[in-house]
Amino acid sequence: MVLDIRQFGDPVLKSRATPVKEFDEQLEKLAQDMLATMREHEGVGLAANQVGRLKRILVASIEDDEFVIVNPMIEDWSEEAAKETEGCLSIPGIQVGVERPTAITISGSDATGNPVRMEVTDLLARVFQHEVDHLDGVTILERTDRESRKAAMRELRERLLAQKS
Repeated sequence: MVLDIRQFGDPVLKSRATPVKEFDEQLEKLAQDMLATMREHEGVGLAANQVGRLKRILVASIEDDEFVIVNPMIEDWSEEAAKETEGCLSIPGIQVGVERPTAITISGSDATGNPVRMEVTDLLARVFQHEVDHLDGVTILERTDRESRKAAMRELRERLLAQKS
């Protein structure tokens, strides 16, 4: 089932998600619904609080590989970083430059509770970092430089004003 994606301004996006303790059918269904939602909106990643659930679970998809990580934790990251343009399903139409490590080690569990640990680079490393940020209540607007944030906020305000008139 495709879920509603919460949009910028929704307080759930600024909230820290709580660790998952129960690995049950409901969690597996949430993971599948999140994957379906991400696919429907042509995203590469999605965190549970973006669909209004304050649980530490993220999904991602790069090419034909799909990932579900419950209680993700970034254990290590490279010293090398790169600034790339990022967008967000919760802030549609806004893209800003975000500097992130180019490689990370991430661990957690899959939707059934089995341990997961991966060393990833490039786009997948960026997607996982973006989604872990969401689970911590952080958006790309907090990760970009001041000028980019001001420009993005101005564009968001103008859109809101245009919708009201």
